[in-house]
Amino acid sequence: MGEFNGRKMLQQRKKKKWMKTKYKTRALRLIEKKDPLGGAPQAKGIVIKKTGVEQKQPHSGIIKVVRVQLLKNGKTISAFTPKSGAINVINEHDEVTVEGLGGSQRGPIGSMPGIKWKVSKVNGIALESLRTGKAKKQAR
Repeated sequence: MGEFNGRKMLQQRKKKKWMKTKYKTRALRLIEKKDPLGGAPQAKGIVIKKTGVEQKQPHSGIIKVVRVQLLKNGKTISAFTPKSGAINVINEHDEVTVEGLGGSQRGPIGSMPGIKWKVSKVNGIALESLRTGKAKKQAR
């Protein structure tokens, strides 16, 4: 630590930054690269199939899930259909809008293993209004 050590301290500081995982993931944009939605809050996709997933312990029951192939990059994800009767409104080959569930660090919620997204719209109409019968689904 001398009188003219400023440049060396800056270089060391720059080098040490890369040791910190938070800085590295932000600088290299790793979360956006890993995320199927590409950092976007919502994405459109086509329903491939409807399935049921068992809940984690200690809960029991089957979560109604649809497999969705995203239009923007072709990746397939599992999206949760919220509330009862919502799975009956969605058919295969429907265009759905998917958004994040809101778990910690864009993760799954509670007893749903590996399910990080939910269906919000079907063919451009809100899923909740279709489920309650306020709107009718258009044939594509």
